[in-house]
Formats: sequence, C-alpha cells, structure tokens
Amino acid sequence: MAKLLTIAIPTYNRAELLDKQLAWLAKAIKGLESNCEIIISDNCSSDNTQEVIKKWEQHFLELPFKVNKNLTNIGVMRNIAYCINAASSEYLWMVGDDDPIQERTLGYVLENLKQHPELSLLTLNFSCRYQPTGELIYSRCFDIEHEEINADGKTVFQRCLEENHSGIGFLTAQVYKTEVIQNALKHWSSSVNNMEAQVYWVGYCAAHGSVKVTKETYLESAFGSSYWMREPKTLLRMQYIDLPTIYAKIEEIGYPKKYCRSLIINHFVHNNWRVFFGALKRWPLIAINTILPYLSLVTNSVLQMVFLPKNVENSA
Repeated sequence: MAKLLTIAIPTYNRAELLDKQLAWLAKAIKGLESNCEIIISDNCSSDNTQEVIKKWEQHFLELPFKVNKNLTNIGVMRNIAYCINAASSEYLWMVGDDDPIQERTLGYVLENLKQHPELSLLTLNFSCRYQPTGELIYSRCFDIEHEEINADGKTVFQRCLEENHSGIGFLTAQVYKTEVIQNALKHWSSSVNNMEAQVYWVGYCAAHGSVKVTKETYLESAFGSSYWMREPKTLLRMQYIDLPTIYAKIEEIGYPKKYCRSLIINHFVHNNWRVFFGALKRWPLIAINTILPYLSLVTNSVLQMVFLPKNVENSA
C-alpha cells in the first residue's frame, strides 16, 4: 500500500547542512513513520555526504529509506526532477537541505493531507533570512488572513505569484500531490533546463485541484546559501530567460493570456538592468544572446496587450 507522503531531499556537497536536516527529520518523524517514505538524492557530492547518509540511515529503519547517488552532477533541477519521478507516495514534499523547519511542521502536513484528500497543493508560509549575515528579510512570505481550502487554485496561485514570486519558487514550502507534479514534469519535460521551473510546477498543481496556503509560518528560507545563486551567468539566465519563459508557459496550462502577458511586461519595467549591463561588460556575446529573445518576448507581449485587448482579455 502506498504511503501518504514522500519526503525527498536533493543535496549536493553540503554534508554538514544535510546532517542537521536529517537530525530534524529523525526527531519530527517519530510516531509518524507509517505514513512516510524518505528519498535522498545526492548529486555526486565530493564531500562526506554519503557518510552522513549512512550515519542517519539506521534512524529510519521503520520506513522506506531510499538513497540515490548520481554518477555525475546532473544539475540542480534534474536532481529535483529525479526526486519527483522516484516518489511513490500520494503526496511529495521536497525539502531543501539548508532550510530550517519547525519540529511541528511534519505532523501538520500529514494531518492536512489526511483531512483534505482533494488538495493538489499545500503551501507552507515561511520567513526568510539572509544566511550570510543572519538578517531577517521578512517574517512571513504570504499575507494570509483566513486559512482555507480553495477549490480555485488558479486564483490562489496568481495572488501568491503577484505577492512574492520568490515564495512560489521556494522548494521546501510546497507539498504536491505526486501524480499531479509528475504530470507537470511530463507536460513540459524540458522544464528541467529552467532554474525557475518550480514556479511552473506549482502553477500546474494549483490549476489541477484545491490549494491551501497556511497563515502561520512553519519554516524558514535560508536565502543566499545556494552555491548556484552566487553564479553570475546563472543569475543572468534566470532573470532574463528562465522566469519570463515561465510566465509565458503558464498560459499554456490555462492561466489568462492577459495576466501572463502583464507579468512579462511588469518584469521588464521593474527589472534590475545592472545585472545585464554588468554581464555585457564581462561576457558581451553571452549577454546579447540572452537579451535578444527576452526583448522579443516582451515586444510580443506589448503588441498583444495594445492591439488585441478584447481577444487577450477574453481568452484563457
């Protein structure tokens, strides 16, 4: 019989952080083992990640504990995709190896999944801290007054995306119905090439069932600790290709065209162009090849909004 929840931890070269996360999990899962399975996917770490996994494996003997180590580093999004496809429970919670989670959170998640099988997405509210300095950036990501199950998942997603798109893209905050997120990955298989794919996966799940966003916070985003966040070329691509592409792709799964095009235009208006001009000085060819398709997408969106307002407004 399938378990209720898969807890998957994609990791790479952060053995010390993984050790802390597995310590949290070993404590939080006590008495709840029958509902869960655990997957750890090591993206070919060169540190002592495997030693840490073996150390904690003995603490999870009462439930399925699956370990994968990729033969090479396949990239962060493909490692996450492995976890999606490997999950065999009804729901999937992918946990970042560096994100502090309250001990009560796992019990809260399981109780909600049991009580509300109609959920395709459970979003856990969270605080955000800049890891290098310890500064609290915000105490609550989503301003929720009334916590409820909402059958109109698209509206919830749109509201949350407008409020804080980074929150929608935060891995550890999302609990998915496994079948739905696996379908999302099949629907756009090349999303593994997009560093903002999490936003698309959340939008897909929200469009295919009921959604709940918690009022209280249950975890913290450790912003600034990811190694790929410090890669200038990766950030350039994320800002000018990956995220705008997501805004265009969610239109294909039923979000209003006018809404999606307005996201692209607002992205252009409020963009931090210092990222582009800095890249232009350092890697002119890469910067130009990045910006041209972005400008084409923005131009197309403006033309649709200006010259086809009725068609755009009435289409989904």
